[in-house]
Amino acid sequence: MRSSVPIVCLVAGLMTAVGVGAVPGCGSSDPPSQFDGAADASSGDVAVADAADAGAPDDVKLGDSGFNGPYSDFPSAPIIVAPDGGVAAPGTSGALFGGASQGAQSGGPCLIEPEIGSLYPHNWLRPRFRWLAANGENLFELRVHAANQTSDLVVYTAQTMWTMPKAMWDALRDHSADVAMTVTVRGGVYSGGGGGALLGEALGSSGAIGIAPVDAPGTIVYWTTSGGSSLKGFSIGDETVAVVMTPPDVKQTSATCIGCHTSTPDGKFASFTTQGPWANAIGSVELGLTGQTPSFLGAGGKAALEQAPRGIGSFSLSHWSTGDHIAVTTFNDQEIGWIDLEATSLATAAGVFGRNGDPRHGGAPTWSHDGKTIVYVSTDAITTGRLDNGPADLYSIPYANKLGGTATPISGASDPNLEEYYPVYSPDDKWLAFDRIPNGVNMYNSAPAEVFVIPSGGGTATRLDANDPPACTTKTSPGVTNSWPKWAPSVASAGTRTFYWVVFSSTRAPGNNPQLYVTPVVVDGAKITTYRALYFWNQPEAENNHTPAWDVFKIPPPPPPK
Repeated sequence: MRSSVPIVCLVAGLMTAVGVGAVPGCGSSDPPSQFDGAADASSGDVAVADAADAGAPDDVKLGDSGFNGPYSDFPSAPIIVAPDGGVAAPGTSGALFGGASQGAQSGGPCLIEPEIGSLYPHNWLRPRFRWLAANGENLFELRVHAANQTSDLVVYTAQTMWTMPKAMWDALRDHSADVAMTVTVRGGVYSGGGGGALLGEALGSSGAIGIAPVDAPGTIVYWTTSGGSSLKGFSIGDETVAVVMTPPDVKQTSATCIGCHTSTPDGKFASFTTQGPWANAIGSVELGLTGQTPSFLGAGGKAALEQAPRGIGSFSLSHWSTGDHIAVTTFNDQEIGWIDLEATSLATAAGVFGRNGDPRHGGAPTWSHDGKTIVYVSTDAITTGRLDNGPADLYSIPYANKLGGTATPISGASDPNLEEYYPVYSPDDKWLAFDRIPNGVNMYNSAPAEVFVIPSGGGTATRLDANDPPACTTKTSPGVTNSWPKWAPSVASAGTRTFYWVVFSSTRAPGNNPQLYVTPVVVDGAKITTYRALYFWNQPEAENNHTPAWDVFKIPPPPPPK
């Protein structure tokens, strides 16, 4: 990802003024299906209804790998969770719950991790299952059925969360990628004692999940505004996060705040917005070099970065080599311009692109990896480098050796009745992801925001299923601030399918604060399939985490899990 949104940091003294779910420190104002081997041998797509989320588009579409195995990655006997500072599940849990049809067929626990209808990357961190209890439930059954496993995974616990052991996950993801799986949770009220009964037993969420046959590549570096501001990061399988950069680490300038950011194409540096008057800076994210400026940064390039206001920069792999280190950004809340980072004189360090045919201002640019095209937001609503409240459509211009040219609206992302913004190119330049809201709504950290994808040359926009929280949570989208999408740095293929991965932030978590989620976009010929969102449970869940960048960042390793 080589583009980010042009938003900026508040000074620390103003951070406490922003309400729950907003972005403190940023801005200037502010019944389960049963599978059998024969069925799965002949069918590659799986459609499983879920009880708790009836009516939601929760089908998991898998490939045509067919039945394989059987394997015994799941134990033949149920797992009964012992107490860990809490209450143990009774040894009689299996008898209490009885067969899968016992109890009410709805009204039970609401599964929020993983969301029904989600698809794990093959290299995902070991899955955590988490649910919300209903009607005073204090004893739960988690069941995972995989079509090529000899036994179901069955877990009994008095807690509302269970994490799969790593050894089990390592075996399962290698044996059951592209194989139909069903996850089900049931709950009841256990009266306790040696002869205790289970009352009010009910089925909760039940439906399909899956494991992709490909990894999600690269490293995510995100901005947290909790406890000040800093950049943190992790690779997809990490169970903790690393501190990547804090304001005192920044060597280019005296920084009190690190804001929204993007990576350079080599993954060695992060370019970011600093505190008012909202200039830009660049610093290393590599272990042992944290915050250091690039050796190629000239005096003119440095001065141009620090001219305020600046939106966050965008970079292209095709213009990131010796003699050609170029940043594209917003100038003076009006123009899309370029900065030659190697320039020794400010007089030759920067210029604006021609945008013939677009009378409005331009912001939030994304630059194609082939270096030929810039897509930006055509709007008159930019303040201190970030997008505000006003008309917004996606337009493209040629790079044309820093000249720009004719500005062309992106068909399907330039509806005058909607605001389309935060565009970002997929790693192969075939797609754009972007946010969309109704007219008359502030684009900055907008609760109604939803993520769409569209062919980069224009076409029909596809709304991601990942916008929707589980229906049983009663949270809905629009309304949970699905924002700041970024693509993984490369794509992978399996058969005729091409797998893309998108990370974004959302306030659907129980604490209503922004957190990071990932979802695949799978393209098979003319067919595009999207899935529900996966939560990164390694991130501190009480923090406000935003504006992820996803690239080949070479960050320090995270600390070991506690």
